[in-house]
Amino acid sequence: MPRAENPPRGSLCVGSRREFLWQAGAGFAGLALTGLLDGDGFFSSPAVAATLRQGAPALPLPHRPAPAKACIFLFMYGGPSQMDLFDYKPELNRRHGQTASLEQRRRDVKPGRLLGSRRLFRQHGKSGLWCSDALPLLSTQMDKLAVIKSLYADSFAHGSAMIQMNSGRVLQGWPSMGSWLAHGLGTENRNLPGYVVMLDPRGGPISGPANWSSGFMPAAYQGTVFRATGNPILNLESASGTPPSMQRDLVDTLNELNAEHLASRPGYTELQARIANYELAFQLQRTAPEALDLAGESPSTLEAYGINEPKPDSHPLALGPAPFGKQCLIARRLVERGVRFIQIYHGGGHQQQNWDAHFGVEENLRIHCPEIDRPITALLQDLEQRGLLDSTVVVWGGEFGRQAVSQGDKDGRDHNPKGFTYWLAGGGVKGGTSYGETDELGHEAAVDKHHIRDLHATLLHLMGLDHNKLTYFYGGLNQKLTGVQEAEVIRSLLA
Repeated sequence: MPRAENPPRGSLCVGSRREFLWQAGAGFAGLALTGLLDGDGFFSSPAVAATLRQGAPALPLPHRPAPAKACIFLFMYGGPSQMDLFDYKPELNRRHGQTASLEQRRRDVKPGRLLGSRRLFRQHGKSGLWCSDALPLLSTQMDKLAVIKSLYADSFAHGSAMIQMNSGRVLQGWPSMGSWLAHGLGTENRNLPGYVVMLDPRGGPISGPANWSSGFMPAAYQGTVFRATGNPILNLESASGTPPSMQRDLVDTLNELNAEHLASRPGYTELQARIANYELAFQLQRTAPEALDLAGESPSTLEAYGINEPKPDSHPLALGPAPFGKQCLIARRLVERGVRFIQIYHGGGHQQQNWDAHFGVEENLRIHCPEIDRPITALLQDLEQRGLLDSTVVVWGGEFGRQAVSQGDKDGRDHNPKGFTYWLAGGGVKGGTSYGETDELGHEAAVDKHHIRDLHATLLHLMGLDHNKLTYFYGGLNQKLTGVQEAEVIRSLLA
């Protein structure tokens, strides 16, 4: 049996404004509207409002008990180089400068000059996992990580590869993983979105909002972009001089108009989502700034994340740890407040502004590794010290990896979806695990190969969801994040 079908069709009241608000209050029990109407004296007694709140729908139950309640996805936009970070390839270094024929684009096999890594690799911790000196602080946390080195995907292009990593498909229009989690598990905090996205200050990823789209699911399941500086959510604040009572009346009127429109289009879920989103936006004017306010964090915490570090002068494109550190700390705060899925994109703009190392892989590493090394280390330690790591899955990786051959005259590396590395940590993950192998050059997954659909199945499993049961009826089929092809949970990564 499928886990869930499309939300049942229905219509809202189109009578008087008071009748509409009554029905809307019941329909969105637990959201801002019930409390606001109660505060305005709308209900006949406080007991009536309390009854509506108690009637709020319960959260969906997971398919199986699972330790993980939340997921933080650290997305390295551009595609980090696996053989320069976690996938040690001494044979590639030995054959540096030699010629090898490799598939450098889809079905385009041609000779290229092998490019060994300039990075020094060492084994770390009790597990002996390999990590390069590009990430000296994160290397101290290897016993927490489960590193899979044998993932592969389908696209050599950034746009479609990112869409596939987020939604399981290379085409736009499908729900992203955060939307699937929202559909399957709901949100534990009705005053904050269940799915939050934070972007690099240098710019968002290619394909933009399609990466956190809800696709054919209700719009309420899409990601909400939070900004780490300035107003957390663009266009959320009320107009200057607008009193709360006037804003409340405006939201009520908009909801009434949407309800009248919905009555003639009962299957149009975007209108239902819009009404709910107006209410959530009203509440977010208070809750979002509080969640992003770091004033109450200790000086030692801010220092650990590198938040007060100045922008370095080592490279004009380098930002240092402060921006990403702030986002990682906000992610921890959002997990504490019940947000289900937080995705942070590191890298923005083009090429050396992200992990797309066409014009020099060594320069790319010098820009970006110091930006993430300290914040990610602090995040893992902070979650552990607060007892949150066992209930939070942390995921690191990009849309693909890099080539074993040199590109251009600056020793860059081109795109490579044929073999790349991800790591997981936290709830239900077997730390200190190295799983899978690429070939001796690090170019293609060779041992224990897994398509990224298996990674998706594994992440759902860690959150208590069965990828075969988590479905949504659309286009005459019960659609799944993992698609129609067989997928499997990568059990060697599980504790």
